[in-house]
Amino acid sequence: MEWVRHLSAALAEPPEVVGGKAHGLALLHRLGVPVPAGVVVTTEACRAYLRAGVLPDGLGEELATAVETLGPSVSVRSGAAVSMPGMMDTILNLRPTPEVLDKALKSVFASWDTPRARTYRTLHGIPHDLGTAVIVQRMVFGDRDDHSGSGVAFSRNPDTGVDVPFGEVLFGHQGSDVVSGRSLTHPLHDLADREPLVWQGLLAALHRLEQHYRDACYVEFTFESGKLWLLQVRPGRFTGAAAVRLATDLVDERVIDRDTALLRVSPQHLRHVRTSRITPDANVIARGLGVCPGVASGRVAVTADEAVRMSADGPVVLVRPETSPDDIRGLGAATGIVTARGGPASHAAVVARSMGKPAVVGVADLVVGADSVMVGERVVGVGESITIDGTGGEVALGLPRIVTAAADPHLHRLLDWADEVSGDRSAREEAERLGAAQAVLRSRRSG
Repeated sequence: MEWVRHLSAALAEPPEVVGGKAHGLALLHRLGVPVPAGVVVTTEACRAYLRAGVLPDGLGEELATAVETLGPSVSVRSGAAVSMPGMMDTILNLRPTPEVLDKALKSVFASWDTPRARTYRTLHGIPHDLGTAVIVQRMVFGDRDDHSGSGVAFSRNPDTGVDVPFGEVLFGHQGSDVVSGRSLTHPLHDLADREPLVWQGLLAALHRLEQHYRDACYVEFTFESGKLWLLQVRPGRFTGAAAVRLATDLVDERVIDRDTALLRVSPQHLRHVRTSRITPDANVIARGLGVCPGVASGRVAVTADEAVRMSADGPVVLVRPETSPDDIRGLGAATGIVTARGGPASHAAVVARSMGKPAVVGVADLVVGADSVMVGERVVGVGESITIDGTGGEVALGLPRIVTAAADPHLHRLLDWADEVSGDRSAREEAERLGAAQAVLRSRRSG
């Protein structure tokens, strides 16, 4: 059996074999977007390793031959068929010797079965027997010089759906520094002034990818000495009001038709489509960056284990300096998330969006202790109630009044289209109206 594929050929295989990340990289290559050369080790190899506890016969020799042309330094990254952000190991800047690519492969394969990865799959309904592919690529350095850096970008704003590129960038840093939340990032559009050629290349790539996916997209990128490299791409996966606006805008742009728009927005998205906000008279004690819309109230927990334990008795807000994959159980148990550090692409922000949980990150004057949190001179003990506004970025004491905004015109348009399809204009719940139209459309397509 062949265990290794060249990235440029990965589109010939399903994501279940080469993983979603390799599929995306192969697509980038086909579209002419710059991607570091690399190879992918299949999910079948991972499953064989997890069964036997040793790498399958022939994999070491096959990989050693494949990476000979990748250069003196490589990265080794996981790439499952379904995205699991930050849950598995990534190893950077390795010399591609047989002994080092074996140890690295075993590490990434083994990380598929860690408690945090299993918890994430359970929370998201991902089967445990899929395994992960592993991507080995020529290393590119965002910390090479003054014209290097790393970042993440959405082709449109993931919180609102507005057609403006959105993300963050770190100059002189590797990508891991962007997503960890430990470093203070810059808004994505700062690239336009600092590295105009990189900015233009990124805009062109985002436009090309939107045309291909007929959808918003998310990319991770590094630029080394002024040259742009893309390291990952996937559809944007917007939720709530952003998903509704994106769907209607794409119809207006004649990228998709109304039927496709109706099928892209799920009834679950509509649960978060009306933006809730805390009222101006709330006792706001801190402000950060709202990265997932909505309001969440609960008692303060400062560790993942504490959040899990306390959630048995009511809602909990997890407050951390920054989150990591090891916090996934607490993130799953919490009703909202607050971090002292991080930006819109930090681990906390990405996981909060995937779970649809309000989150506030980058609260600069927040200090998290063992049994309390401090904001300026204000101390809030574990177990005290707070409320967070994931739109405006406010953190308030207690349980302030909450107002819910009226549905925006994009939702009204989408529901009008749904009523036309279903033929039923009687007043009903929004999710039910959308669901009725989707049932008709699916019946038509299957018939």
